Amino acid sequence: MAERMLQFVRLSQRTPEKRPATIRREDFDEIYDRFDPTRASEQASRCSQCGVPFCSVHCPLQQNIPDWLKLTAEGRLEEAYEVNAATNTFPEICGRVCPQDRLCEGNCVIEKGFDAVTIGAVERYINDTAWEKGWVKPPKPPRELEYSVGIVGAGPAGLAAAERLRSIGWQVHVYDRYDRAGGLMIYGIPNFKLEKDVITRRTAQFEEGGITFHMNCEIGRDETIAGLREKHDAVLIATGVYKARDIEVPGSHLEGVIPAMTFLTASNRKGLGDAVPEFDSGALNAEGKRVVVIGGGDTAMDCLRTSIRQGAASVTCLYRRDKANMPGSMREVHNAEEEGVRFAWLTAPEAFEGEGNVTGVRVTKMHLGLPDATGRQQVEPIPGSSFVEGADLVIKALGFDPEDLPAMFGEPALKVSRWGTLAVDRKTMQTSLPGVFAAGDIVRGASLVVWAIRDGRDAAERIAEYVKARDSVAHAAE
Repeated sequence: MAERMLQFVRLSQRTPEKRPATIRREDFDEIYDRFDPTRASEQASRCSQCGVPFCSVHCPLQQNIPDWLKLTAEGRLEEAYEVNAATNTFPEICGRVCPQDRLCEGNCVIEKGFDAVTIGAVERYINDTAWEKGWVKPPKPPRELEYSVGIVGAGPAGLAAAERLRSIGWQVHVYDRYDRAGGLMIYGIPNFKLEKDVITRRTAQFEEGGITFHMNCEIGRDETIAGLREKHDAVLIATGVYKARDIEVPGSHLEGVIPAMTFLTASNRKGLGDAVPEFDSGALNAEGKRVVVIGGGDTAMDCLRTSIRQGAASVTCLYRRDKANMPGSMREVHNAEEEGVRFAWLTAPEAFEGEGNVTGVRVTKMHLGLPDATGRQQVEPIPGSSFVEGADLVIKALGFDPEDLPAMFGEPALKVSRWGTLAVDRKTMQTSLPGVFAAGDIVRGASLVVWAIRDGRDAAERIAEYVKARDSVAHAAE
């Protein structure tokens, strides 16, 4: 039992132990051990209990972080879980995959000189303990309501909205084109960051709570938006963004030049026990190959570290800016370096070389120029600096754009923004179709799991408000 908080002056920051790189690169198990109760309590007690907690301010969910840290420090773990879960639908997932170094921990006021509180590791400890103790319950409503919602997309935004609406008694139906719920959490994030049973136990619990899943259901083929609008009081579109950004250089058609999500999905499906012929044939398997990954975000880090575990002969990351300008988590970059990834900073591909199959990437060196309108330094090629980086497998991890949903769904009245994301009223989260809402990456563009959770929870509130207002108008007219 902690006597007081503010222990950062006495206790140094300690993160959970990491398995040695030489061992963890041989498997897909999570790389961090869990805190034991004593260590979790000690690390939570380092919180300074700020009057204005910047960790909460910079958390998309505005979690009451100092509160559940204090409760953890005092050994009141079930209460800590209840406070944490009140604002976060998937705290056990956020504790694993959130870039805490850019969000809560990166804005901890004791970071300078004393190092931040290890918020993410404590959050994971709280919630893994909650699952073990049976504190996590299905979303059982106090009473059933006649309202129903159709949610398109079983990723974090759709599932967060589903849980919120089911908790107040709505009849919730989730439609997804894939065979498992979870979206990018199930097929896009490798096991060494997020083991799949963490997701499947949650979705199984949602089913137990009365949420109905319609898997392998593609909107535009098996169902239509018009049909969903007839079946349900409201519809939420939360499909995420899956269209891979491409790079228009010669040789893009060569065998062995593949998108990141194709590679990661094959690896995750193999880990889940699915038959993956393209993996078994070697087309989507890095074993024994010289792998080059193009990109600098978290998806690129996932591809690099997956390639290491598949037994690649060499793994190189090409990124056109320097390390300080990497968009991904520095924690992930450090983990990749430990595991044997080679980073080629300030390099950009000019072309892919080979006859039929890729054999190399022709690369030019770059240098950082003046900042652009956003304040980020522009990159410019260095004349005469080209060289060839040998490669048998090239993975393009350049980010994601939205698919053409109006065409896919056969719903031309569904308006999109100039970026191709769904256009919504920012206050109501409603699209151009009455009663049809949208949330998550399909509205804000490719972003973080935690932002998708926030958007899904907000959308649930807007949907409930919309139906309540609609019924009030109908009753007044009677």
